[in-house]
Amino acid sequence: MYKRIGIIREGKEPPDRRVPLTPKQCKEVLLKGIDIIVQRSPVRAYTDAEYTAQGVRMTEDLTDRDLIMGVKEVPLDMLMAEKSYLFFSHTIKKQPHNKKLLRAVLDRRITLIDHELLADTRGERVLAFGKWAGVVGAYNAFRAWEAGRGNITLRPAHLCHDRAEMELHLLDLKLPQDLRIVLTGGGRVGKGAMEVLDRIGMRRVEPEEFLRKTNTSPIYTILGSSDLYARNDGKAFDKAAFHADPSGHEARFGPYAKAARIYIACHFWDPRGPKILPVSLLREPGIGLEAVADISCDIGGPIDSTLRASTIADPFFGYDRATGTECPVGSPGSITVMSVDNLPCELPRDASKSFGRDLMDRVLPNLVGPDADRMIENATIARDGRLMDRFAYLADYAGEVV
Repeated sequence: MYKRIGIIREGKEPPDRRVPLTPKQCKEVLLKGIDIIVQRSPVRAYTDAEYTAQGVRMTEDLTDRDLIMGVKEVPLDMLMAEKSYLFFSHTIKKQPHNKKLLRAVLDRRITLIDHELLADTRGERVLAFGKWAGVVGAYNAFRAWEAGRGNITLRPAHLCHDRAEMELHLLDLKLPQDLRIVLTGGGRVGKGAMEVLDRIGMRRVEPEEFLRKTNTSPIYTILGSSDLYARNDGKAFDKAAFHADPSGHEARFGPYAKAARIYIACHFWDPRGPKILPVSLLREPGIGLEAVADISCDIGGPIDSTLRASTIADPFFGYDRATGTECPVGSPGSITVMSVDNLPCELPRDASKSFGRDLMDRVLPNLVGPDADRMIENATIARDGRLMDRFAYLADYAGEVV
């Protein structure tokens, strides 16, 4: 049970402007009788003045806090010994760049709770920014499509005040009547992308209708696993078996790559599964794709045109279909690729508001009161210099720091 909570300023570079709780949400926390303070920051999407206006105390010193919350990884020089932290640590998959972070957590006897591991009694995550990756990724898909045509009219999302302004710009975009967009993935990310397409009046159709030769209004379709994959042995597709083990399957994306002009990738990909858009398909005659917005951004994964992650500052690059190499955007025979891997950072106010609401409603009661369903306990990676039993597999990773 934590009685004194502090929100740390984000220290990772490049700066992340998101927050775990907005000023108004902090005020709600205070009204619940919970002691919360916020460390001053010059980079947050919500200013120090906005927090002060809600009666939230700003400070430089978090040494008296029981729990310190942030969004991204906390730099080593900001980690205080024998404190409890809650943030996205990006360590549970043995990410190489965070070895030193986990080693420091253990050496300094820090309790590390990870946002990514917070789950309900059904095992489903309760905190995620995925929806906002989908929202911004869909918007950027249109910007990529414009970039390939040599004229971007849409304002970058990160220069918009919020989602409302971003969508106003998109509503002004003149869409051709024959525009067709294909989307893979129907989870949080996919639903965020669909919200944007629906908002601007694109009509959703079934995959069969999408493949017909003509359409009289802009349309999009969503490919589920049964639409996208088939068994190599010709037997009937079994969704449960596929998700348990996707090996022994092939993707059937070819007709959609020829019919669509924009592809928005929002799927989860298992490395055992087949490629969706391999080099061989990208080289085929008749490919209609002009832009690929790879929101999932699995480098070396199912989409071979995703040669690298792009950035918010420089979000697009060209993919030469003939050579399989990067080229200038708009080059003849190329596809424009958008593969930004931190898309929610482009709408930090909206993303933070949504994330903070879930944190308040679904997590905070377990942090400040009894952890009856062990939500916090199960999301704790380390305590008092030791890895928790379920994360013992990280011992070699944490010990291999160079």
